[in-house]
Amino acid sequence: MNTAILYHSIHHGNTKKAAGAMKEPLKADLFDIAKRPVGDLDRYDLDRYDLVGFGSGIYFMRHSSRLLRLAKGLKPTAGSPAGSPAGPTAGPTALKKAFIFSTRGLGPPFLYHIPLRRILKARGFVIIGEYSCKGIDTYGLLTVVGGINRYRPNQKDLEKAARFARQLGEQTDQRASQGGITPVSR
Repeated sequence: MNTAILYHSIHHGNTKKAAGAMKEPLKADLFDIAKRPVGDLDRYDLDRYDLVGFGSGIYFMRHSSRLLRLAKGLKPTAGSPAGSPAGPTAGPTALKKAFIFSTRGLGPPFLYHIPLRRILKARGFVIIGEYSCKGIDTYGLLTVVGGINRYRPNQKDLEKAARFARQLGEQTDQRASQGGITPVSR
């Protein structure tokens, strides 16, 4: 299975560490979206991937605005309303499966993933798993006290990210051979 992981990691490298932990188990190609223009989606050549991961830190209770803009700019997949014959003429891609991940200071990741999840589903993706872990957060007044979640993500968090990726890959391969997908969540 060809896998790509698109991530945006800007402050402390928390999300980059999580993406790196997922790379080996999924044999994924990593793309740091901070290094390319958001409108330059063709450079990612996502059509050749069966599974795409989307991740960033959580900012104001959602993924980074850059990642959200990138997701909104994706061509609709064949399974989306926009990818139907009545939809845009750009043509549907073969992409259907995605997973979401994040690093955060506080709070419930399930809620923080809602905006990205909605965008991806509207583009025709099936979300087959989600992962989140804590990361150092030094936003605003937290800087005065040295931040929260110092030394996170730690080795245990990164091992969980790798285990999530391994299970995601195994279950995706199994379900694909059986004709269905079972979501994975951690």
